[in-house]
Amino acid sequence: MTREERKVIIASSAGTVFEWYDFYLYGSLAAIVGAKFFSQYPEGTRNIFALLAFAAGFLVRPFGALVFGRLGDLVGRKYTFLITILIMGSSTFLVGILPTAESIGIAAPVILIVLRLLQGLALGGEYGGAATYVAEHAPHGRRGFYTSFIQVTATAGLFLSLLVILFTQLALGDAAFRDWGWRIPFLVSILLLGISVWIRLQLEESPAFKRMKEEGTHSKAPITEAFGQWKNAKVALLALLGLVAGQAVVWYTGQFYALFFLGSVLKVDGYTTNLLIAWSLLLGSGGFVLFGWLSDKIGRKPIILGGCLIAALTYFPLFKLMSAEANPALHQAHQTIAVQVLTDRDTCSFQFNPVGTAQFTAACDVAKAALARASVNYSVEGTPGRAGTAVRIGDKVIAAPQLREMGPAERGPATAAFNRDLAAALTAAGYPPAANPTVVRMASPFDIFREQPAVLIGILTLLVIYVTMVYGPIAAALVELFPTRIRYTSMSLPYHIGNGWFGGLLPATAFAMIAQTGDIYFGLWYPIVIAAATVVIGTLFVPETKDRDIFAADAAEPPQRRPASADL
Repeated sequence: MTREERKVIIASSAGTVFEWYDFYLYGSLAAIVGAKFFSQYPEGTRNIFALLAFAAGFLVRPFGALVFGRLGDLVGRKYTFLITILIMGSSTFLVGILPTAESIGIAAPVILIVLRLLQGLALGGEYGGAATYVAEHAPHGRRGFYTSFIQVTATAGLFLSLLVILFTQLALGDAAFRDWGWRIPFLVSILLLGISVWIRLQLEESPAFKRMKEEGTHSKAPITEAFGQWKNAKVALLALLGLVAGQAVVWYTGQFYALFFLGSVLKVDGYTTNLLIAWSLLLGSGGFVLFGWLSDKIGRKPIILGGCLIAALTYFPLFKLMSAEANPALHQAHQTIAVQVLTDRDTCSFQFNPVGTAQFTAACDVAKAALARASVNYSVEGTPGRAGTAVRIGDKVIAAPQLREMGPAERGPATAAFNRDLAAALTAAGYPPAANPTVVRMASPFDIFREQPAVLIGILTLLVIYVTMVYGPIAAALVELFPTRIRYTSMSLPYHIGNGWFGGLLPATAFAMIAQTGDIYFGLWYPIVIAAATVVIGTLFVPETKDRDIFAADAAEPPQRRPASADL
């Protein structure tokens, strides 16, 4: 690797790490930030803000891919991802200094949402630019290895954000952190932004793009050419369904759903959960480079699709083992205590609620949501025409309130009474309280030499290794699927639809599936089915690309060595 190539990789990777750091901060601190900016407004207004904040995080990313992908194919890779990091870093810093709603009223949440939308748009343009830029600098036969460093960045950004949050909490204490200390991780981003911009200003434009501009063969309408012509749109569709969708759900399961499962389902405290995830990221992240390098030897498809297949086959046993180790008392209760919901199934809803604003007020929904939040395994005993819903725990039957028939003032007390009676009945039957002594707890970051944390870190590291298998080679695979003239646009859109929509909706979809069935593991069917479908589609329809010459006029042409004058 030459000095220039190292500079390209470091500049692209460092900037992308910081960009992911900025993006993850809001997700990690959403509850605190929401309380500062949204909670004092009427429910309808609060729901709109929550919806827009969610949209910025996931749904807006494909639009950023179109906007900045087009710009990258028109004016160049370097300047485009310089713009994206300026937008992301500035927006994050401004969140850190933004006055709360107590100070400036409704302007505060409005400005916050605008900044979040800018973040989502910037992230949509960042990844494609960095991956394309590095790949177009990489020598033939080493693109998987070179671009694998870009793949480390999302995990590194998550890891960095967790570390900054943890150390800030430890330094200030929980009360001060919630009061004002939450701003510090956002303010730190200005330092990271300065470093990133300085590094990226030292870079030259991609040699493939410069050559194309000199020859006058660049696209005048990248979006139309990429998605308005079936020969190109078909490749983007196959990239989405045959590579990225499976990669996205494996990635989100290994990093985000595992975090959700530990904290929300297994009732592990947030400090311990973050430490367990941080250790697994630290131990497993080398796999990104390993599998990127290996993909140069044996191909992109065997590794990406192999990772999807192994994940689909092993998720159930791994998550059950995680449950048994993280909360043995709860795991035992799942095996021995029968809980039934007695209801007319036709009155129940599928509780898909990605932004947390929907209200499910039928008695059946109230009962199932309460049991799902309590991490109870239950079955539904359907009786057509039954009036009302009840929960049966042993010989105890508790009627669920029909909130839809109550006024706003009555719903709170009725819900509180039901939750109290339900908790007492579950405890009497043998379900442990949330803070039972068998739950794994880590006293310090290095409290990892006991069985519980050691086994859990091992399981989580294995999940991260699955992530590295599917994610390490994906940038090279996507770059190689598309011609230079529309590469930035073409690869960015399927990537961000897959990761922003298929992956981003995973936790909400999985919770709705758990509530629907009463099985805490049933949500795993979402990533398993999508990963398995990707294996089938990718095997049958997606070509192997590792030997393609991306400097050719059309990346779909047979591979050929590029001329020596094009080498770095």
